[in-house]
Amino acid sequence: MRHAAKCSRFEFRLIIARKSGIIGVDMPANWLRPFIAGLLLLLPAVGTTGLVCDAMAQGDPLVGKLLIASPSQNEAIFAHTVILVVEHNEAGALGIVINQPFEEVSIASLLERTGKKDPGVEGKVRVFAGGPMEPGVGFIVHSTDYHRPETLTIDGRIAMTSNPEVLRDIGHKKGPSKSLVAFGYAGWGPGQLEVELARHDWSTISEDPALIFDDDRQQVWDHAMARLGQPL
Repeated sequence: MRHAAKCSRFEFRLIIARKSGIIGVDMPANWLRPFIAGLLLLLPAVGTTGLVCDAMAQGDPLVGKLLIASPSQNEAIFAHTVILVVEHNEAGALGIVINQPFEEVSIASLLERTGKKDPGVEGKVRVFAGGPMEPGVGFIVHSTDYHRPETLTIDGRIAMTSNPEVLRDIGHKKGPSKSLVAFGYAGWGPGQLEVELARHDWSTISEDPALIFDDDRQQVWDHAMARLGQPL
C-alpha cells in the first residue's frame, strides 16, 4: 500500500488549501468512479498558518521524470501506467498518472461541481484518474505559458496548479495552451520509490510535454517504453 509522500493525508490537504484555496472531500474507495454518482466536490478551504510542508522538491533528480511501469509490475492498479513525478525527497514521493483518462466533461459542469458556476465558459476537458490517493483532490498539470500565484513549477516546461480557476480560464480561452486535469495522486513513503526502482518495478525517462499532453493515451506507455535509453 502506497503512502502519502512528504506529508500526512491531512497535511497534504492543507497544502492544497494554502497554495490553491481549495480542498477535496474524501471519496469512495473506488477511485475510478469519482464522477459517476456525482460525488465530486471541491470546497473552499479555511486559511492555514505557516508552511505545513513543502509541496515541491525542486532540484531533485527524480522531480519531472516520468515513471514507466515495468511489464512485470505486480500491482494491478499501476499496470502499464506512466506517472509524472512532481515531488521527491527523503520523506517520499508524489506523482500524477498521465495515461488513465476517465471521462470527458464540460468545463461548465465541472466548475458547477466545484461551486464556481460559470455558464459563460465553453468547451470540454478530459478527466484523468491521477492515482488512488485522495481522489477528491484535483490537480491540473499544464504548460508553463500559464501561471497563477499558487502555480508550482515542476521544470521549465511543465507546471501544476490545483485551483478550479484554471478551468475557468481554459473555458474563457485564457488558460494554458496545454493541460491535463487529474483527480487523485500516487504516493510513496520514505525510501519506498527507491526500493521499487531498485527492483525494476519502474523505469524512468525525462518528461516530455508531447507524451504528457498530446500522445494517444492508449499508446503513452508503449511510446515511453520505446524511449528508454534514447535522448529526448
